[in-house]
Amino acid sequence: MAFDQVKPLKGYELVMEQIKSKIRNGEFAPGTKLSSVVDLAASFGVGRSTIREALSALKAMGLVEIRQGGGTYVSAELPKEQAPGEGNSLFASAESIQELLEVRKILETGCASLAARNRSAEDLEAIGHELKLMELYLNDEAKGEEADVRFHLKLAEATHNSLLIPMMESLSQRLHDSMRESRKLWFYGERAEATRLLREHSDIFEAVREQDETRAHEAMRTHLLKVENVVRRALSESNT
Repeated sequence: MAFDQVKPLKGYELVMEQIKSKIRNGEFAPGTKLSSVVDLAASFGVGRSTIREALSALKAMGLVEIRQGGGTYVSAELPKEQAPGEGNSLFASAESIQELLEVRKILETGCASLAARNRSAEDLEAIGHELKLMELYLNDEAKGEEADVRFHLKLAEATHNSLLIPMMESLSQRLHDSMRESRKLWFYGERAEATRLLREHSDIFEAVREQDETRAHEAMRTHLLKVENVVRRALSESNT
């Protein structure tokens, strides 16, 4: 008689399942603010990192919203429960994100270096404007994401290459999608992560402003490699 192997749940998965159950059975109603990470850690008898991983997973499922500096809330509109056998859509999307990141590494590192060479004062102002918006919306993930996408598009425009610009524009919606999904895979509820992301974009901007092509190329590559590592780690964990 054959049986499927049973994999022991990790600590964060046990926490996640308990909170998920309370959300699904209505004990935690939509819009409810959950206890702080510190209080949840004490309640479950686990470390804060375990709670953060559990909340990150719940966010990926669309069950909670994490507001920087404002706590964690049950989503106002809960997604439908996944039917057995449907698979893990999050990690299916992660594989798609990884493919897009491979394309972005090829395309956007070139855009960054070419923008450093060809950018005008007007281009620099436009890119800098989106960077300021990213800083302004550190606590608003949706608006920060939109400014992030525009930053990359403005960078492409600064190349003044008639082929690169439409190629990046054609990827615009995919960029939106990949950023949204990669943020689900990463715990972006912590301000430190949003600040780190802003710093990486600032490094790209400074290299373009100083017209340092090599530095611009490497700054973009470093940024995309960090995002790619998050996706790879998520895929690796889903297969263990």
